[in-house]
Amino acid sequence: MADDLFKALADPTRRTILDELTEKSGQTLFEICSRLSMKHRLGISRQAVSQHLAVLEGAGLVETRREGRYKFHDLNTAPLRRIAERWPVPDPSGTEESTS
Repeated sequence: MADDLFKALADPTRRTILDELTEKSGQTLFEICSRLSMKHRLGISRQAVSQHLAVLEGAGLVETRREGRYKFHDLNTAPLRRIAERWPVPDPSGTEESTS
């Protein structure tokens, strides 16, 4: 699972898609393509965006839901939290926090 996550995050276009879903979750493929084109000047096909979304979904970073004929894409940050829990960042002050 971690390999899929790192592969998904390695691509700059996929990171841009995640940024867009952070800004506005629940977007359709059309909305994502429009935002990539207008805001980021990415000339990328709907099929390519769909493939990127499939990689992100495989890594657990994007979840989809259907409402009628529309498919909505939502950001899921749980896989990122699991990485942070696996490799916690040490306290820069060198002091340990108490859990009491």
